[in-house]
Amino acid sequence: MSHPETWHETLHDHFGQYFTVDKVLYRETTGQQDLVIFENAALGRVMALDGVVQTTERDEFIYHEMMAHVPLIAHGAAKKVLIIGGGDGGMLREVSRHPGVEQITMVEIDAGVVTFCKQYLPRHNAGAFDDPRFTLVIADGVDFVCQSSDKFDVIISDCTDPIGPGESLFTSDFYQGCARCLNESGIFVAQNGVCFLQQDEAVNSHRKLGHYFSDVSFYQAAVPTYYGGIMTFAWASQNPALRQLDAGTLTARIDQIGLTCRYYNAAIHNGSFALPQYLLNALSASR
Repeated sequence: MSHPETWHETLHDHFGQYFTVDKVLYRETTGQQDLVIFENAALGRVMALDGVVQTTERDEFIYHEMMAHVPLIAHGAAKKVLIIGGGDGGMLREVSRHPGVEQITMVEIDAGVVTFCKQYLPRHNAGAFDDPRFTLVIADGVDFVCQSSDKFDVIISDCTDPIGPGESLFTSDFYQGCARCLNESGIFVAQNGVCFLQQDEAVNSHRKLGHYFSDVSFYQAAVPTYYGGIMTFAWASQNPALRQLDAGTLTARIDQIGLTCRYYNAAIHNGSFALPQYLLNALSASR
């Protein structure tokens, strides 16, 4: 009896995780990157880039719900939303569930990513690319936030890890550009890695964001395929009160728009800002 092929993630030295490959749907190996999408019995379709899992059908909802709904519900009246990256459409799907949002702009550096994900990960966007409020801009995210004359209420940086193509989305130039593109009560959030294993990422982001925002913190969620514990999301605004809303306010806002999620709720929203002491210590030591 032949054993199924296995795919091993190579993000961390010395340890990691593996997936059985039931069927390879797509593979592209160029000088720049190695991209694969395969079927896995436990997690559905898995997309990996350069040996690192980017998203899976089974648990993507946790990541996308938390990155979209925490800032949007905290803001309470967001009309214009900017998504940097997010070519798979999952973030757009969740943002589009907010009826008060009037414009959703997505800046993706590669038009091919959107076409590709529509074909191979159709459940991620679930039709959201057809939302009339949506505009796709093919551009570099850093260039866009440094040059745009538009202002946004919420900016979501749905980026890859800060190695290779995603590196520029963790720079001071990018954070400064996001700060200038936000309205007065705006909120910026960004994927910031699994802090137990990638603590330097969080420390560096925190320090850089602190130059441009008066309230900088993190919130967290456990996404099973982002191996190694909780994933942190950078949070930055000029208004500390947005991070400290009471459960009643959050529940009322969630109920008002009829938002029913599989992970996110008012209690999770509040609890997600509680951070482990090892991260708080690291952040304090870097100040």
